[in-house]
Amino acid sequence: MTNISSLIAQMQQSEFYSHPVTEPIELVQTHVSYVLLTGDYAYKLKKAVNFGFLDFSTLAKRQHFLQEEIRMNRAIAPEIYLEVLPITQAGDKFFLGGEGEVVEYVLKMRQFPQENLFINLFEQGKLSSEDMEELGKIVADFHARAVTNEYIRSFGTVAKIREAFDENYEQTEKYIGIAQTQQQFDETKAYTDRFFAEREELFQARQDGDKIKECHGDLHLKNICLWQDKIQLFDRIEFNEPFRFVDVMYDVAFTVMDLEARGKKDFGNAFLNTYLEQTGDWEGLQVLPLYLSRQAYVRAKVTSFLLDDPAVPEVAKQKAQQTAADYYRLAWSYTQKKQGKIFLMSGLSGSGKTTVAKQLAKKIGAITIRSDAVRKHLAGISLDEKGGNEIYSPEMSQKTYNRLLELGLLLAHEGFPVILDAKYDRISLRQEAIATAKSHQIPLEIFHCTAPIEVLRDRLRSRSKDISDATPDLLATQQATAEPFTEKEQDYVTTIDTTQVDWLSQLNL
Repeated sequence: MTNISSLIAQMQQSEFYSHPVTEPIELVQTHVSYVLLTGDYAYKLKKAVNFGFLDFSTLAKRQHFLQEEIRMNRAIAPEIYLEVLPITQAGDKFFLGGEGEVVEYVLKMRQFPQENLFINLFEQGKLSSEDMEELGKIVADFHARAVTNEYIRSFGTVAKIREAFDENYEQTEKYIGIAQTQQQFDETKAYTDRFFAEREELFQARQDGDKIKECHGDLHLKNICLWQDKIQLFDRIEFNEPFRFVDVMYDVAFTVMDLEARGKKDFGNAFLNTYLEQTGDWEGLQVLPLYLSRQAYVRAKVTSFLLDDPAVPEVAKQKAQQTAADYYRLAWSYTQKKQGKIFLMSGLSGSGKTTVAKQLAKKIGAITIRSDAVRKHLAGISLDEKGGNEIYSPEMSQKTYNRLLELGLLLAHEGFPVILDAKYDRISLRQEAIATAKSHQIPLEIFHCTAPIEVLRDRLRSRSKDISDATPDLLATQQATAEPFTEKEQDYVTTIDTTQVDWLSQLNL
């Protein structure tokens, strides 16, 4: 057995390295690893531990999982993850590389400033909704490139998924009356039991749609950083297949839950809506509440374990109990039935529909579905690609509006407020939406955005990095063909002058 304390002591000395270091060399520990911060580089060793779900107990296993860690993380952060190196020993001296007996393995990484971790940027108030939107695009791109195959898809069965849920409930019954109430426990468990029993077809559809992939598995703010002027994901789960062979919504839920638990639902909303727009996976929202609850419950469980540790001081235990209680309550809240609602945006191009929709979504936690995105997903082209005339034919437009209403109905039934962001300039389109919502007993409102024509032209001329293909020359035709609201429709309509600074106050929320 390697004398790990002696090895760590030597790794904290500058002469252990062949490159300049910043002294003192800082040691950071987790329950599974040691990380030495040397300035330009960080060196990570795995601890010789076996927790059942994680087994680093032998040198061969530590080498294997370090190789797996670098394989998976190079795909998303190649500039950070460099190489796995052997540590050799001669007498009582350890060497990085060398010709002696290999006694340990270490992962060499680029060291980035700790203040660039998203968790630290968040706590300093340095993150914005725009950062969350960029994160949504990066996670969408990561999932688009993530691997799947028959073996990985097999982890998407109900039997496989519920193993972790059942284990969570078994391990946390003892905390009823301490960190969670009996009602919370019973209702949270009843929700997941019912979900698995009644929605097997949904899980099958997720498998068939290749939504079970080799994902990140631990996608929260501590595993995201800003480095070299771009957002980078890192520290994917390498040690446990069921933790990373998961539905893409499992990853998304982790980030959303983490932001909401920290009191920033608007950030979670911006991230989620951008991700959905990029991927077109709005149907994935059907499983999102299940995974939101799961991620919050796991946080609650892990925090609860501190209550059993005799080494944890009483003051720390009291804090842990409150933190666990907050997470149990959050997990429970995600399982509660909510009333869905459909909002139709309406107005000419440049009238501010999308701006209003985004702000409204962040305020009420709504899902925004933009016709420009739906149209391009249906056409099979990139959102950044300019569409040809064929995707703006009357047939394609009808197909786009049909898809918008289909998704709006689906998600409203799931309890989401849904904003359908399109011109809705035809009576037939509006009346079909109103009649459909009414027949399904779903509340509906219409927000009609207006601005002077010269303002619309200026907005369209100055628009950049937007998925819409609308140009100022389309406005005359749109004006001529737009059909005014009927008397019956007026009952649903709120008109918003988007040139007003306080336009948000015009909404009856």
